[in-house]
Amino acid sequence: MDVTRADPADLEVLRAAFAAGPRRPPLGWDAVRAFEAGHGITLPEPYRTCVAEICDGFADGPPFHGLLPLAEMPRDWGDRRPGRVLAAPFPLTEPWPWEGDEDDPRSDEEIAAALHPVFSHGSVVLGTDGCGMYWHLIVAGPHRGHVWNICGEGATPFGSEFGHTTASSGFAGWAGHWAKGLDWFDAG
Repeated sequence: MDVTRADPADLEVLRAAFAAGPRRPPLGWDAVRAFEAGHGITLPEPYRTCVAEICDGFADGPPFHGLLPLAEMPRDWGDRRPGRVLAAPFPLTEPWPWEGDEDDPRSDEEIAAALHPVFSHGSVVLGTDGCGMYWHLIVAGPHRGHVWNICGEGATPFGSEFGHTTASSGFAGWAGHWAKGLDWFDAG
């Protein structure tokens, strides 16, 4: 997965995925660069080119409630969540099922403090499947370019190498998987 250069094959996957249906017009390169400068980041490819040249949001998905425009948050995000810092590194590199993890020696308060950066650092929210299940594109940190599912029960990276899906990692793999009508977690 190359997050610095848009692969033409990935862009074709994205053009096909977002070809039919209610999509928002692309932002254009000036607006993308202004967003990046304002947050101290460079968006990973091919998401960056998608937002600049293909579309900035798609009402029919992915995910279930639609692909959000770059600068928007889901309606159910809530006002009491801490401020987001896109340039701060996303803290995870492997799944973290925090609900029901009796082996975690931390107190509930320590776990709550550790959750803040998972929800708020180093990612743009792509959208929601409802019930507090959010899809994040990691924009800072070791997992830059990966898509993660983060919900009240835990956080899981998307991509076949993580064992939950047959899809490729990254935004194009995630969007292409959805466009094929496959379940998110389709690996045995």
